[in-house]
Amino acid sequence: MNDGTFGIFGLDHATIERLATAVPQPAYLELATRCPVHPTRDGSLFVFGLAEIQKIIRHPDVLGAGASGPSLGSTRRLIPLDLDGEEHRKYRRLLDALFAPRQIEGLEAGVRSITNDLVDRFIGAGEVEIYGSFCAILPGTVFLQLLGIPLEDLDYFLSFKNDLLRGDPEESPEQSALRARKATARFYDYFDKLLEQCDRGDGIAEGMIRRLMSAEVEGSRLSRENVLDICYVLMIAGLDTVAASLSCIFAYLASHPVERRRLVAEPARWPSAVEELLRVETPVCLGVRQAARALELEGVAVPAGTDMVISWAAANLDPETFPDPLTVDLARQPNRHLAFGSGFHRCLGMHLARMELRVALDQFHRRIPEYAIRPGARITYEALPIRFVNPLHLTWSGPQGGADVG
Repeated sequence: MNDGTFGIFGLDHATIERLATAVPQPAYLELATRCPVHPTRDGSLFVFGLAEIQKIIRHPDVLGAGASGPSLGSTRRLIPLDLDGEEHRKYRRLLDALFAPRQIEGLEAGVRSITNDLVDRFIGAGEVEIYGSFCAILPGTVFLQLLGIPLEDLDYFLSFKNDLLRGDPEESPEQSALRARKATARFYDYFDKLLEQCDRGDGIAEGMIRRLMSAEVEGSRLSRENVLDICYVLMIAGLDTVAASLSCIFAYLASHPVERRRLVAEPARWPSAVEELLRVETPVCLGVRQAARALELEGVAVPAGTDMVISWAAANLDPETFPDPLTVDLARQPNRHLAFGSGFHRCLGMHLARMELRVALDQFHRRIPEYAIRPGARITYEALPIRFVNPLHLTWSGPQGGADVG
């Protein structure tokens, strides 16, 4: 496959620039309505239309991201991301149970406590760069606690994630690839040692890793490699997508004080507001699928083996499914967006992500209800393949809320 950018797939430079702006939604909407299926010069397809995407993700002859080889810099096929068919389903049955809503409910108090602890660090300063001080830290802390990994290792994992996922415009493709390979090697080395400690009965708290080490699939215990490849996926997803969503939501709320004040006054509105902001500010803009057999989309012949890049961000602006799609309606119902993907490979941690966003935003705004973007600060969006804002400088003055934990 490719490095995840649009340019390699043959979209013109002007389109790439429009999709990389702070407000890409009109461009996505235009692509979804004008060219829902977009063949490119290299023989792959971009798919922007919701109906076409739904056909792809539900088609039995379409494979997931691992059809072209291991994903996300790994040297092995990741579980469950890179698997398909019954092999995929057997691991999803195990992992879906670990991330079921009833398992997630018990984590809410911990997310409120972490939010308070982080806010305590900067509330008195009257300003903060929110991405590095809150958005990136909160989901990382939640996830390390969930897995049972020592919290003092958070910086290690944030470095791993950034080296793997974040580009550097000063680097050559070869240098970027080398940096990603080194990050992957560090990850596997860390977890190999951690699992060895776990085998000896020390070095790791009770948590999901211990549960995975004793779990069975179809009557057989997971192998060491199985556990490692599951953890690889979990760490990347758990560390990055919620952080990205938080940054985009804070940028929106800082720029729309009327809507923010209504949410503060009516906190029961947070769940629907989170769903709408996930729709509009879709964090994972792209998904990758491959045709296992020949098929047809909108009259376009798709040969077997064709790579298809599907745009969740464009699908979430479909005007037939989302009336007036460019309008942000924080009470929108129904709101069947695809920010967590859909089909066989829908996001494993979507219930955890929804809870983290809802609880963290509610608790943060109990503590700091009034804020704005720092005067003169530049809002910098990264857009592809993950949409997030970094840096994002916020400022406030006057009395704020107390340490109410709801």
